[in-house]
Amino acid sequence: MGVGLVDSHLHLDLAQFDKDRDSVVSRASEADVLCLINPGHNLESSRKAIELSEQYPQVYAGVGIHPHDASKDDATVRKELRRLAQHPGVVAVGEIGLDYYRNLFPPETQRQVFRNYLRLAKELNLPAVVHCREAFDDVCAIIEEEKAEGLRGVLHSFSGDEDSAFRLLEAGFHISFSGQITYRKSDSIRVVAQKVPIEKLLIETDSPFLTPQPKRGQRNEPAFVRYVAEELARIKGLSAGDVARITRGNVRRLFGVGPEPERGKIAYKIRNSLYLNISNRCTNECVFCRRLRNPVVKGHDLGLEKEPTFKEIIGAIGEHEGYEEIVFCGYGEPLLRLDVVKEVAGFLREKGFHNVRIDTNGEANIIHGRNVVPELTELVRNFSVSLNAASEEEYQRLCRSRYGAAAYGEVKRFILECKKNGASVVATVVGVPGIDVEACRKVAEEELGVPLRVREYNDVG
Repeated sequence: MGVGLVDSHLHLDLAQFDKDRDSVVSRASEADVLCLINPGHNLESSRKAIELSEQYPQVYAGVGIHPHDASKDDATVRKELRRLAQHPGVVAVGEIGLDYYRNLFPPETQRQVFRNYLRLAKELNLPAVVHCREAFDDVCAIIEEEKAEGLRGVLHSFSGDEDSAFRLLEAGFHISFSGQITYRKSDSIRVVAQKVPIEKLLIETDSPFLTPQPKRGQRNEPAFVRYVAEELARIKGLSAGDVARITRGNVRRLFGVGPEPERGKIAYKIRNSLYLNISNRCTNECVFCRRLRNPVVKGHDLGLEKEPTFKEIIGAIGEHEGYEEIVFCGYGEPLLRLDVVKEVAGFLREKGFHNVRIDTNGEANIIHGRNVVPELTELVRNFSVSLNAASEEEYQRLCRSRYGAAAYGEVKRFILECKKNGASVVATVVGVPGIDVEACRKVAEEELGVPLRVREYNDVG
């Protein structure tokens, strides 16, 4: 696959791998699986996971007590697991949680052990790796009750419903999908995967269990995590490379392992489009924008140390053949750099590439003190303009433009000018909770005569 995957949950320590563990790890490396996270399920398993982290540099360990081993928890075991957690190979507390399916121990015993290890995770400032089977109400409730600053984690091999998923997200947890997402009868899991922001998703094998559909009948292993990535890509309308990059970044933020992303990217690919990040400046301070907090888009770090020159932008574009479109869209307003946009767009046109789009807040005319649309539309024929509200007051509340109340009218006039000059225009709105999308649609379609696209609201980071 060649895209750098992470298997965020597997059990390499189990006996199913005793005969060929080296080969399994080698196959994972050949499949470009960069990191393997092996949670322990009891004291012995946790020790074994740590040993594997010493043996294989790409393996990391978790320490904990699985609900199937709840009877093995006591103060002495917790003290030893706390000591083991100081090992540099340990990146999590887990696997912990509740299992009311097999229900090997009374629920009240499981719940107390689960609380014990959530508290240990908080104490050690490590993420918790949580198992849940037919116990989502109690798992969510306990996490909500135990939630405090520093508690974070992942619900692995998620099989719950949308309500449970969003309760976990609200509590600061990630959701991880295993090979189950590829099964023909897993429509309900795929629905949840479609609705959860990908910035909060991980992928895993849970090997040797839950072998993905293309390999059913075989023992699962970390190299097969690619099938989970491919299915999630299909669900999300992304490429498998996008999913690998994004989930790899999610693992790094949660567990602190894996390669650091390249910072300050000028040109970045999503699906088969190339985006150009030419400025982090903006005339708005939108309440939903992460530009100043965490300037990461689909796994790409867009925090620029300096604005790139024309030559640097062209160098970052490289060979432009094969892209469906090239888009001026970074973590800032590209038309603050009008001359550079025109220069780059002109260069692309000279090279025969015409499918160029500008994503803009629509304030360019007030920024430059003149109508810049005619000169832009000579070079660029596609515009995506952030309408974001159905009224002047709502726009200023959400977008906080430096131009105050005048900005909303300028945005609408910009859209109309683009239409007047024969450009293709789409108005957009971010689906912030409480926003009246239908009122925005009415402004876009009936007043301005352009389609409206609702962009996913994502408050991660």
